[in-house]
Amino acid sequence: MSGDTCLGSALCPAAGHKAKAGGLKGGSLGNKYVRLNVGGSLYYTTVQVLTRHDTMLKAMFSGRMEVLTDKEGWILIDRCGKHFGTILNYLRDDTIALPKHRQEIKALMAEAKYYLIQGLVDMCQAALQDKKDLYEPVCSIPIITSPKEEERLIESSMKPVVKLLYNRSNNKYSYTSNSDDNLLKNIELFDKLSLRFNGRVLFIKDVIGDEICCWSFYGQGRKLAEVCCTSIVYATEKKQTKVEFPEARIYEETLNVLLYETPRVPDNSLLEATSRSRSQAQHSEDDEGFELRDRVRRIHVKRYSTYDDRQLGH
Repeated sequence: MSGDTCLGSALCPAAGHKAKAGGLKGGSLGNKYVRLNVGGSLYYTTVQVLTRHDTMLKAMFSGRMEVLTDKEGWILIDRCGKHFGTILNYLRDDTIALPKHRQEIKALMAEAKYYLIQGLVDMCQAALQDKKDLYEPVCSIPIITSPKEEERLIESSMKPVVKLLYNRSNNKYSYTSNSDDNLLKNIELFDKLSLRFNGRVLFIKDVIGDEICCWSFYGQGRKLAEVCCTSIVYATEKKQTKVEFPEARIYEETLNVLLYETPRVPDNSLLEATSRSRSQAQHSEDDEGFELRDRVRRIHVKRYSTYDDRQLGH
């Protein structure tokens, strides 16, 4: 018989059995198996395995410490026996396959610390650090669940904010043939931008709003621009909803919000340079007092159109 065998808690000493203390000399047992009761789990192993490393177990089974035994000869160790088999395997081979889950590794490391098995403790710590690096998110995207939460996120953010609202089910008409593809393209672009500008811009998602697909851009707590990607198409028999993918416009507005990374309020000349005026010819001296910082650029892509993008025969 080789290795450790967990015999189950059914073989634990009866309630009336009394444990007794005594010394245990490793030389008297040699390579013979000893019987261990670790928190109700029973194991067979040898003194040679238990004394290979300079640990608490070596102190217990080399005669330096007293051990407790019941009248049936089981040596009692008052610890959880769940990971004791793993500890025995490490004492035999100096290496083991660690558990996959972080909580299990932490539990094993606690037992290794109790038994003073420093090598196993180091293995567990290294594995926990690797898992932390592996599962550390690159960026975190909040999902809006209420208007109050959205307001709080935007007002408290020290960074510019880009919000994508997508709610495909919020539509009373059928969609055109390319709408689903364009909606997915908007979502994919949002994911790419959130990775590219992570740490500089706060990206948030909204799935409860009234629009079907709409981008909003905020700087220093206020809305700067909006790009609505939906329009109504008058088909031959009925109206249809069309979703556009204005990629260049979205990129442009995302770059514009980067001007609001600094905590100071930009001057009017900077705002004017990044704002879309209706026409420079319409500006007059009477407009000099106009507050540009209160302007919101709303770009609606083909809000109403008579174009039907369905292919012939559909």
